Parts: sequence; structure tokens; C-alpha cells
Amino acid sequence: MSDKLYRSSGKGRDSVKTILVVEDDKNIGELIVEAFVQETPYQAMLATDGKQALKIVQNVKPNVLLLDNNLPDMKGIELYDQIQVERELENVPVLLMSANVPVQEVKKRNLFCLNKPFELNDLLQTIENLLT
Repeated sequence: MSDKLYRSSGKGRDSVKTILVVEDDKNIGELIVEAFVQETPYQAMLATDGKQALKIVQNVKPNVLLLDNNLPDMKGIELYDQIQVERELENVPVLLMSANVPVQEVKKRNLFCLNKPFELNDLLQTIENLLT
């Protein structure tokens, strides 16, 4: 289980924003989380499947969700649908990562999407835009 919270080195912030990264490839997920910690003032958490992400959001209310669409136990779109049921999370921005973007599903839900593979700087800038 990889629901470890990674804190940024940003100092002087009263309420640090949290990014929940849901990525089944632990190495990629940890790389993304580490990039947020090193390059932004945000903290980040990693979940490696949908069930773990659902458990995390019961206790932590992230400011942005970064979802891989191909998770081992469900699609990222399905996870998004389940998370949207939570009133406290219904307005949280979601960025879907996928090599095969389900265009109709993304449009129907008005989601932001990032095609894999992507440049790390593009991801960081997109998340920054979603948080500001």
C-alpha cells in the first residue's frame, strides 16, 4: 500500500494544497509525486489503485486529483464517477492521464486530460493551472 503523504519543502504556507496521484505503476507514481514535492509548494499522495484512492479521500480532501485511466481494479473514469458522489469532492478538478483517451467519456464529464507519454513540465504546469 502506498498512501504515504509526501510533503513539499514549501515553507510559510498555512494551508498547503494536496494532490492525490492515482497511478498503478508505482515507479511512475513515485516519480510524479517526487516532482510535485521538489518542484512545487504542494504536498502529494500516491494511491496505486481505485480502491486505495477511495479509502484515502474518506480522510483527505485533495485539491486536485490526477488519475491514470488504466487502473488494475477500475478505469480512472469509473473512479472519477465514484468520487463525484462525495459532495465535498464534486468540484475538485480532475486531470485524467491516458495513452488512449476515452474522448467521449472525457467530454461528457468535462474533464481535463493529458495524453501519455507526457513531459513532466507539462504535467506540473497543468496542475498549477488547475490550482490557481
